[in-house]
Amino acid sequence: MKKFFLASITGVMFGAVVTTQVAGPLVAQEASRKASVYEQLDLFGDIFERIRSQYVEDVDEEDLIEAAINGMLTSLDPHSSYLAPKDADAMRVQTRGEFGGLGIEVTQEEGFVKVVSPIDDTPADDAGIEAGDFITHVDGESVLGLGLDAAVEMMRGPVGSEIIITVVREGEPEPFDVSIIRDTIKLTAVRSRIVGETVVLRLSTFSDQTFPSMRDQLAEKVEEAGGIDKVNGFVVDLRNNPGGLLTQAVRVSDAFLEGGEIVSTRGREPQDGDRFNAEAGDLAQGKPIVVLINGGSASASEIVAGALQDHRRAIVVGTKSFGKGSVQTVMPVRGDGAMRLTTARYYTPSGRSIQALGVSPDIIVEQPPRREEEEEDEPTRSTRSEADLRGSLSNDSLSEDERRQIEEDRARAEEAAELRTEDYQLAYAIDILKGLSALGPEATGVLVPEAN
Repeated sequence: MKKFFLASITGVMFGAVVTTQVAGPLVAQEASRKASVYEQLDLFGDIFERIRSQYVEDVDEEDLIEAAINGMLTSLDPHSSYLAPKDADAMRVQTRGEFGGLGIEVTQEEGFVKVVSPIDDTPADDAGIEAGDFITHVDGESVLGLGLDAAVEMMRGPVGSEIIITVVREGEPEPFDVSIIRDTIKLTAVRSRIVGETVVLRLSTFSDQTFPSMRDQLAEKVEEAGGIDKVNGFVVDLRNNPGGLLTQAVRVSDAFLEGGEIVSTRGREPQDGDRFNAEAGDLAQGKPIVVLINGGSASASEIVAGALQDHRRAIVVGTKSFGKGSVQTVMPVRGDGAMRLTTARYYTPSGRSIQALGVSPDIIVEQPPRREEEEEDEPTRSTRSEADLRGSLSNDSLSEDERRQIEEDRARAEEAAELRTEDYQLAYAIDILKGLSALGPEATGVLVPEAN
């Protein structure tokens, strides 16, 4: 017993010695680190004072400090930044779905402004701006080397005014200029239509209008089609959707899932992580879904596509998405401004991070380039059928209803053919749903996960 006690005491004493020996250097390192930080802050103060007093022209002290804060944030990643009061107000307006500008979502890459996506039915979209375009000049002035906020500021201006941007596009041999008239951007978060027996839901952004609008329009289109039994499936079109609110991405995903994880976020500390799960209830009532994505699908769009893909609830069609796998938190700061800071990465249900990788479609379908309006259509070769032959036998074995059905089917097929020239990717998605419908419930059932 004595030996055990002594051994215990010795162990405690030895541990105390080791703790002291280890803790001493650690405390010293921490003190040194803090001293270094204070020295750097003193250096900042010295430089600020010299600029304020010795720069060749008078400078606005508030602008200097804002620039310093923004430089600190933008050095972290392309999505962290300082929002001055007017910019913070503009961002809050944008999440409500209406703001002024050109109608493009942009980021920065290699010193240039890169278009993430044009927004539907906006001046930039009408002018032909495409996802992946690089903007090198604004009204003849280079944006190379400017911060993203400064470049965006150059593109702002009064509604109705003209701006000329110089664009570099992959596949084009030379940069070219695009003239755009600035306008008030009114975002329509969701548009819907029926093509044949398919309900197409076009989501252009994830503002606070997105889920309620999608839910209401989905119900309206199902009713217009004559009920869910008359619908062969749904296309959720997320192409050129730059993202938006995480909460809306979760709600849109939940709308088509009966259960399971939608997305998880992981921050710097383990306790900062979060997990979002679906609740029972599928607005599509088990009907197959095709999700359309492209290089302009980012952030919240990728959360939806990744969740439905991982749960095998949807077939993802198109091209690889943008690859923004981080979450930004907007934090108010003194002076009515705000700080947008990257605070977490997000992961799809299977544990994938799509940061810089994007969501890879199940079926890769490229969108053919836009045809020039002045380009003449190639003459179509006329074809002859049995019915065109003189003296051919008529078909008297069909009833009027059968004839009418054949004519309706032919009209739908011709409509689908026209859609292929207008929007090849969408037509491809609709053809998938037609094929699944033709094969019957056994084929579509593999897409519907069991409720967890």
